[in-house]
Amino acid sequence: MTETRGSIATTERELQPAPATGGRGSKGRGPISRTGLYYRQVVAELRKVIWPTRSELIIYTIVALVFVSAMVAIIAVMDIAFARAVLDVFG
Repeated sequence: MTETRGSIATTERELQPAPATGGRGSKGRGPISRTGLYYRQVVAELRKVIWPTRSELIIYTIVALVFVSAMVAIIAVMDIAFARAVLDVFG
């Protein structure tokens, strides 16, 4: 089946997008070359990261520990309450 666009006739096959190059089906690079490319890209991405200062890191760590401790305390209290409730109901 053909479509006419202006003065150019195109088939359905021509209208489909071409497959992307690279990825799993990529040929022409060996596994060592692909591994090297992968690590170069990882290093390039890590250079873009904004790393926290030492004081920010300490603050973030303290906040995380306080949050985790609070969650542990809440779950422990709920666990004790449910355990007592189950013992009261089922004896």
